[in-house]
Amino acid sequence: MAGVDLARGPFERLVDDALDGVPDELATLARNVVVLVADDPPTHAPDLLGLYEGVPLTERDSSYTFREPDRITVFSRPLLAMCADEAELVEQVRITVVHEIAHHFGIDDDRLRELGYG
Repeated sequence: MAGVDLARGPFERLVDDALDGVPDELATLARNVVVLVADDPPTHAPDLLGLYEGVPLTERDSSYTFREPDRITVFSRPLLAMCADEAELVEQVRITVVHEIAHHFGIDDDRLRELGYG
């Protein structure tokens, strides 16, 4: 595959569009979360398309206060490289965003694979 050539601004808009597609019922429950775009995943995990860093809602209790926001990072280069065209990129960005938001809700990778978001 040759990959897709897309500048940072338009890629970020794809991430924004994917976030806009999250149902309002779920979006309002995603609290204290920031979504970022980075070029490359960490060197120890070069195949990552996205990464959730934080405390899932299912693991929070009354002591979860005054914390920095959880972070979801979407990595542009691996997504651009794996997709053959922009339509595929739009779909893969959507899947990646949903996958990482699901981690915020405490859904693990095995269940996400079962649901088609692995």
